[in-house]
Amino acid sequence: MNQDSKTVLVTGSGTGIGQAIARKFAKLGYNIIILGRRKEPLLEASKILNEIIKKEGFESKVKYYSGIDVADENGVNILFDNIKSEFGKIDIIVNNAGVSGPVKIFTNSSYLDFKECVSIHLTGTFWTSIKSLETLKTNGKIITITTFFTEENKFEQRPYRFRTPYTAAQGAKNRLTEALAWELTSKGIKSIGTNPGPVHSDRIYKTVYPKAAAEFLRIGGFKRLTSNQIEYATNSLLSFLGENQDIIENEVAKVAENIIKEGNESNPRLEEYRESILKLLEKVQEIAEKVQHNTKKMIVDNEFLSQEDVAEMVFHLSSESISKLINGKIIPNDRVFYPVKPIVNKNIDVDHNLSLDGETILITSTADDENTLSTIKKIANRINTSKVKQTIILTHKNDNFENTNEFFKEFHHHSIDFENEDALKRIFNTIETRFGKINSTIHFTGNYDYNRDITTISRFEWDKLVNNFINIPHLITRESVLSMATHEAIENPNKFKGSLGNIILIGPDSPVGQKIEGKIRARSEIFRGALRPYVTTANQELHDVLNSKINLTLILQGNIDGEVPDYDKLECTIINLCSQKELKNNSILYTNE
Repeated sequence: MNQDSKTVLVTGSGTGIGQAIARKFAKLGYNIIILGRRKEPLLEASKILNEIIKKEGFESKVKYYSGIDVADENGVNILFDNIKSEFGKIDIIVNNAGVSGPVKIFTNSSYLDFKECVSIHLTGTFWTSIKSLETLKTNGKIITITTFFTEENKFEQRPYRFRTPYTAAQGAKNRLTEALAWELTSKGIKSIGTNPGPVHSDRIYKTVYPKAAAEFLRIGGFKRLTSNQIEYATNSLLSFLGENQDIIENEVAKVAENIIKEGNESNPRLEEYRESILKLLEKVQEIAEKVQHNTKKMIVDNEFLSQEDVAEMVFHLSSESISKLINGKIIPNDRVFYPVKPIVNKNIDVDHNLSLDGETILITSTADDENTLSTIKKIANRINTSKVKQTIILTHKNDNFENTNEFFKEFHHHSIDFENEDALKRIFNTIETRFGKINSTIHFTGNYDYNRDITTISRFEWDKLVNNFINIPHLITRESVLSMATHEAIENPNKFKGSLGNIILIGPDSPVGQKIEGKIRARSEIFRGALRPYVTTANQELHDVLNSKINLTLILQGNIDGEVPDYDKLECTIINLCSQKELKNNSILYTNE
């Protein structure tokens, strides 16, 4: 090993972009640390990297660590203990590990899959970055790979239909990358992000595009097949796309036989099902290729980036001269001209004929501060001046404010564990059984401590933040939509059509004060940066795909001048939003700006 050479660690580097980045650094004489969940790709990558090093005449070293899931706290801890023992200090960390996540409408993707996607993309980046501080040299670099399909900046949201956990995690990851730069200036460590656009890869051609096409067809329908049959067929067969036609036809026959057995149908229909499923696969491929073609048309030279292009970008971002110039920035290298609808507003149209008569209103909160709970109480009292059928308040079980039952004694109130999906589903079912469909849901995320240095946050504390500001708002949104439409819509997407209701998420406030430091502002944007793209993507799915009229609105209190949020205006805004009886374009509201 050449002790003078530099060392780079690349997560998710057995294949694809991660391996291309590792190859780029290997050609320049770096020691390479690669890691991932599967051993076989890492072994093959190690072989390729060692051949490059030998060819270039370097004495640098390649080390792989298999079975490493960046979302696993213990695994990452052990990884960096081993790196310290074997390499001592290292120069560059590239946060590249990621997964496609569920490519489904947000009402139908499992909560477990949602959390796993967020955990790998966002928490994996957070914890790998935090643990890397034990090994990074002064002037070390943290380079984070994100995506152009999310929050390009705080006022340009790029929705990615069927990918709500992905866009939420990536939006927060962009803002986390910026915040880390502010935290690490005293250590001389730079933090930079890059948003590659569409990149030539198996993931995009064999996973994302075909799965998205399959979801379009599940929702839109396909002749002779039910929504469930389409889902079963595509789940079973997408992995065979590109195989020999004989193999595909053999697998299609198996799927057709299973559908007939499941439906107790007669054998004469076997040929009909087989034919329909084959045509379904052809349609999936046609739609996937159309999506790819349409995306290319938004690029000036009609070309996706290569994996080597991304590796070149990462290398230059990690250089001393460039990293100093753009520290704390998210650099787009997607080249995609991507038009977006304006969805950020300061005001809503006030309806002077407000009516909540006969409606069921649900207010939920994971906040544990008395100020937020007092605001909820005031809003609930205002709602109850109308002839509502029922106002229900659900608060999160916590130790900081134990007397919530006494505080809300004049209301229909329960204290529950929002992190327990089954418990939340049960209480939603109880509400529907007793009071009918929910007409409006108002959810308060509460705030977090912007004075806290991110690098001092424990993994337990971080996981709680992710739950409070991403996972739980999603779960409440999903269950509210199903209540406003019908649970039958999970299997029959047509049931979403025309469904009405209002869901209002009140996210964390802007920081308050006369002179607010850049690092305070950066910290405050991390989870606001998750909620904005989440709401944008979910709204696109609700309206453009499902033809629902459910309004999903995010309210972000406070303003850039650091003034105390106007809670009276919040109260009026929420009442107005709950009174909506038609579809409105009010996705994100900055009511105090």
